[in-house]
Amino acid sequence: QMQLVESGGGLVQGGGSLRLSCAASGRTFSSYTMGWFRQAPGKGREFVATISWSGSSTYYAASVKGRFTISRDNAKDTVYLQMNSLKPEDTAVYYCAARSGATTVLAYEYRYWGQGTQVTVSS
Repeated sequence: QMQLVESGGGLVQGGGSLRLSCAASGRTFSSYTMGWFRQAPGKGREFVATISWSGSSTYYAASVKGRFTISRDNAKDTVYLQMNSLKPEDTAVYYCAARSGATTVLAYEYRYWGQGTQVTVSS
């Protein structure tokens, strides 16, 4: 079993920045592909970004590409999501997730999930 704990969410003005962190425990973090997803009120869970176990491969949703950056520190068992130029439409609960396979945008392919952290962007 892997436990994932997100942090770093909060309220920010449009155009601002936030950095989310997701700390993992319970499994060999460096063996897992990590992903970030989000869910806005009344909407389904949406893919945001993913990073391979080594960090050499990343992929982003079109809606965040160029504004968000996913990274990981395998020595700290932590994955990050740097969010810049935030927009009100980025408001959502953000979840990190882990899977023992290649990067994918499909939420159902991820086995382990955190509890989420709220990000609210005001206009």
